[in-house]
Amino acid sequence: MYTALSPGAMGIRVGSLQEAINVAKDAGFEGVEVGIHEVADLIEKSGAEAVRAMFTEANIKPAGFGLPTDWRSSEENWKKGLEELPRLAKAAQAIGCFRTATWIMPCSNDLPFDENRAFHVARFKPIAAILGEYGVHLGLEFIGPKTLRDSQKYPFIYKMEDMLAMGADIGPNVGLLLDCWHWHTSGGTVDDLYELKPEQVVYVHVNDAPLGVPLDEHVDNRRGLPGATGVIDIVGFLCALKSIGYDGPIVPEPFGNPATWVRQSLEVIWKRAGL
Repeated sequence: MYTALSPGAMGIRVGSLQEAINVAKDAGFEGVEVGIHEVADLIEKSGAEAVRAMFTEANIKPAGFGLPTDWRSSEENWKKGLEELPRLAKAAQAIGCFRTATWIMPCSNDLPFDENRAFHVARFKPIAAILGEYGVHLGLEFIGPKTLRDSQKYPFIYKMEDMLAMGADIGPNVGLLLDCWHWHTSGGTVDDLYELKPEQVVYVHVNDAPLGVPLDEHVDNRRGLPGATGVIDIVGFLCALKSIGYDGPIVPEPFGNPATWVRQSLEVIWKRAGL
């Protein structure tokens, strides 16, 4: 396992791939999330060797990229994305970046569970097949908070085992984007993690939850830095991943803002000091 920076998840604006690499290096990360469209454009302009050199010179790994295909909206947009995907997947392969991921809503106002599952399988199967031709693995993120699950008419997948089952129906290169926030808010346990195989975990996000909030009342974008509050068993989470042999990136995704993170850390030390 290694640490990797997603600038967007930390509220950091970067203007280019080189800037993202520089920020990750300066902050002590070992990898960085990339914008695959920019990577593909740079390869066409300067060649794959020049783009790979950007990473090797900084001793930074290309950790992964967000799935670039619009699978959520119209069939026209989805098909257009499928046409462009081989170019992007080839670019990812050229720089040794073999992980991409996307998130899936745990509810729908339009589709009952079975219809929604069939929709996701149909949309993702050709995406996974194209990615697989270039050795790229796709991670699907289950979303845990009950407050979000209850926000729409029909419930959908929100647990790890159900997302794994759907991924298996999509393709052999499909696994999880495993976020400790969603693992925690979905009621997951450390024992569950020990049942995973390393190839089932494509990408990992870490963060923490605010103090004093009941499990079913957590709101998805109200989080903290990893280990800031101790609400989520991040040590158990990481130890389990290490034990099963996961060797990919660990990416902080706290959302919120620096003021919130500072307040949470103060709450912890106040509590420890008995103030």
